[in-house]
Amino acid sequence: MKITFREYQKEDFKILGNIIRETWHYDEFSSPKTAVKLARVFLSSCLTNYTFSRVALLNDKPIGIILVKNIATHKCPLKYRLKQMKSILSLYLSKEGRKVSKIFENVYGIDKQLLADAGKTYPAELTLFAVDTSCQGKGVGKNLFNSALEYLNKQRINEFYLFTDTSCNYGFYEHQGMIRRCEQEHIFNIKGQQAKMNFYIYDYRC
Repeated sequence: MKITFREYQKEDFKILGNIIRETWHYDEFSSPKTAVKLARVFLSSCLTNYTFSRVALLNDKPIGIILVKNIATHKCPLKYRLKQMKSILSLYLSKEGRKVSKIFENVYGIDKQLLADAGKTYPAELTLFAVDTSCQGKGVGKNLFNSALEYLNKQRINEFYLFTDTSCNYGFYEHQGMIRRCEQEHIFNIKGQQAKMNFYIYDYRC
């Protein structure tokens, strides 16, 4: 098993989208077609929001990604903004897509409130972190996380934050020494069922 690391490349998009689709369980609240579109919206949105990327590869196939944003130096390339807009428009073409997109809007509002509740201005954000479920527990996530810390250290940034929730392996962040600052509970109506989730903001001093 040969694991290597490099920067994000556009050829990674489809495979990383599949990892996101599985990691965030999009198929549990939408059709497979909409789940693919949701993953594309999420990934393309994250790609508008980073200054550092690292992709983990197993035999040259992407199995994980981490994105970090230095807020002071961040500038979004036009190509990523256009890809994001294209993905959102594709999602909105279907009734189901428009319906599930409201979940994204709710989460965005929750994250915004969590950041306000934290009462701090951070210099950096970890904007995306995902590892293929079949490769978790093999040190891939730890390597990606450490690469982000090395980048922040070179940038002379000593603090960053991230958003996560109970659909993710948020315990990983606590094992890395991150501190949960605020949390908020939210109940979603998904396929006629109520689903309770807790949302968190964590931060870390390098």
